[in-house]
Amino acid sequence: MGPGDAALAAGAGLIAGAVNAIAGGGTLIAFPALLASGLPALTANITSSVGLLTGYAGGALGYRRELADQVDRLRVLAPPAVVGGILGAVILLATPSSSFRAVVPYLVLASCLLLAAQTRLAALVTRRRAASSAAPAAAGHPPSIADPTGPPAATWPTRAGVLVAGMYGSYFGAGLGVLLLGVLGILLADDLQRTNALKTLLAFGVNAVGVVVFLVTARVAWGYAGILVVTSLLGGLLGARIARRLRPGILRAAVIALGVVVAAVLIARN
Repeated sequence: MGPGDAALAAGAGLIAGAVNAIAGGGTLIAFPALLASGLPALTANITSSVGLLTGYAGGALGYRRELADQVDRLRVLAPPAVVGGILGAVILLATPSSSFRAVVPYLVLASCLLLAAQTRLAALVTRRRAASSAAPAAAGHPPSIADPTGPPAATWPTRAGVLVAGMYGSYFGAGLGVLLLGVLGILLADDLQRTNALKTLLAFGVNAVGVVVFLVTARVAWGYAGILVVTSLLGGLLGARIARRLRPGILRAAVIALGVVVAAVLIARN
C-alpha cells in the first residue's frame, strides 16, 4: 500500500462515515475506493465491512435514549439479525471470487435503488404510525406508542424480514439500514425515531457478527481496514454535525449517482 492508496482509503473512510451518519450508503464510497486501490472485489467488500463497523457502533450509541425501553424487542429481533448476519457472511466466503465480481455491479445498483426509495419508505412509516395513532383516538381512546413488548415485535413476518435483511447486509452492506427501516417500519407501529434507533442497533449487530466471521479468514486487508476504522469513526462524528445543516436528500442523490457510475464501470470491466 503506497501513500496514495492510504490517502484514498483515509478520505473514503472519512466521507463514508459522514455519509452513513447523514443519509446512509457509506459502503458505496469505501468499496469503490478499495477497488481503485487494487484490492480484489471480495477482499474490498470484506475489508469495507470490517473498517466501517465503528461508524455503526457510534450511531447505535447516539440512539441509546430511544433504545432504553426496547430491550424486549431486541431480545426477539436480535437472534434473527445475528443468524442472518452469520449466514450472509458464510455465503459470501463460500462465493467464488469470479462469481462475486460478476454480481457486484448489480448489488451496487440494488443498493442505489434502496437509497432512492429511502425517503418514500420513511414517509410510509410515518403514515402508518399516524394511522395507528388515529385508530384509538377514533374509538375514544388516547393514542399511545405501541407497547415494545406487544405482539408486533414478535410476529414471524418481522423476524423473517430481519433475517433476510441480515443476510443481505452481511453479504453486501450497502443499503442495509434502508432495508431494515422498511421492514421494521411496515411491520411495527411505532415512532419513526424509535424505529430508526432499533434499526441502527440491529444493523450494528448484523455487521458485528459478519465481521467476526470475516476475522477468522485471511480475506481482510488489515492496513486498509485499520485506516477505515479510524477515519469512518471521525467521519461519523463529523457527519452528525453536518446533518444539522445539510439536506440529506442532496447527499443521497450524490451517493446514488456515484453508485450508478461505479456499477456501469464494473459492468464494462466484466
